[in-house]
Amino acid sequence: MAQASKLETVKRLSRIEGQVRGLARMVEDDRYCIDIVTQISAVRAALRRVEEEILREHVAHCVEHAITSGDKADQRRKIAELMDVMGRASR
Repeated sequence: MAQASKLETVKRLSRIEGQVRGLARMVEDDRYCIDIVTQISAVRAALRRVEEEILREHVAHCVEHAITSGDKADQRRKIAELMDVMGRASR
């Protein structure tokens, strides 16, 4: 992963970590259930955005390298990994 992307990803994950800590406080403080569920949805959306960015980086670097390398086994492996992760992400 490129250094700039890595820094941005770590920053986003730190914000998500703060959101999750906030969720724990909401539960501890007996906040309204719908407010908690709304915040859970926001955390999920933020995680999806991070996941998408990491997948973009993977395709742009790892998968592209496998394609340009000419190594058929590596190409198949990278595509199979990508298909597996995409299948899990859609569940």
